[in-house]
Amino acid sequence: MRHFGHIPAAARAGLFHREPAEFTADSPADVLAAALGATLYSPATRPGLADDVLKQAARGVVSMVLCLEDSIDDAEVEGAEENLVRQFADLAARGREVPLLFIRVRYPGQITDLVRRLADSVRLLSGFVLPKFTEERGVPFLEALAAAEAAVGRRLFAMPVLESPELLHLQTRPSTLAGIADAVEKYRDRVLALRLGVTDFCSAYGLRRSSDMTAYDVQIVASVIGDVVNVLGRSDGTGFTITGPVWEYFRLQERMFKPQLRRSPFMELRADELRTALIEHDLDGLLREIELDRANGLTGKTCIHPSHVLPVHALSVVSHEEYSDARDILRPERGGGGVLRSAYTNKMNEVKPHRAWAERTLRRAEVFGVAREDVGFVELLTAGLAG
Repeated sequence: MRHFGHIPAAARAGLFHREPAEFTADSPADVLAAALGATLYSPATRPGLADDVLKQAARGVVSMVLCLEDSIDDAEVEGAEENLVRQFADLAARGREVPLLFIRVRYPGQITDLVRRLADSVRLLSGFVLPKFTEERGVPFLEALAAAEAAVGRRLFAMPVLESPELLHLQTRPSTLAGIADAVEKYRDRVLALRLGVTDFCSAYGLRRSSDMTAYDVQIVASVIGDVVNVLGRSDGTGFTITGPVWEYFRLQERMFKPQLRRSPFMELRADELRTALIEHDLDGLLREIELDRANGLTGKTCIHPSHVLPVHALSVVSHEEYSDARDILRPERGGGGVLRSAYTNKMNEVKPHRAWAERTLRRAEVFGVAREDVGFVELLTAGLAG
């Protein structure tokens, strides 16, 4: 699979200076972590789940979570498990390429039980999403994952969700973060990424951000994100990939504030209809939040609607300017440090402080590609929708 693989090859060649690389579920963990992109959630109760998975794959989705937890009623769990087993068997029988598939479970025993029941179709499973993760609750999940992995003889990843009240509350946050760090370090090879459950954070205080506001406008949430990145997202080799929070909106809402999308990039391409459509579906707020995610050290995003996938991927493509800066910073002759003017002559590139950023940028460039010098997110959105 590859990002923007649903776009015809000729169109893709016109968009990218360096096209996204292909990867598979067996690719190295650091490649997969960078490639997750917009991870689309779907309730495991959907009767046509196999069809849904293949349809979304054809539209550019490369990672999905099939949820047995908060998205379904407690009374539906047994039927949802049975449905998952049937749908995986259906997908395996069709022999088509599927996205990276993860199952969000409720309790550790579901992991070993589902792996057993999936039988041969477990080869389509990339791993499990672990809810409300703390050291105390999370370690049994990770132990169950290790047992399931040994039972089937293939790699299975964990994606813990950081969403517990203990992590949000100021009195317990430091010890909770320290415990989470100890747990995921012990199972580092199995932890693909850490996910943020911002909806649960808001719930603890009876809050819900509007479509005019990003997660970073809710200060109590922003403080948790900052602390999580501080402890678990370091670039010194101890950190993990941390994904962006869910964007809840996908329909027209009454607006209180002006749209956040500048008109000029769309006017240049006569794409004002695209701008209007993004605003009408509350996606201008999503675009802003994606940019803030990256500025705050997050990669990819949890998505609950297919319309969110392409904006996440379009804004994940590395610009030609970013690529140029990263390449310059990482040139072997720059190993001793120093300062240089960027090739675009608009900024200072300081080799040692910017090295970690450059390495992260080139990892993103590998899986999302590098746009041509005259191509921006509007062109990528337009081509993605047409594809």
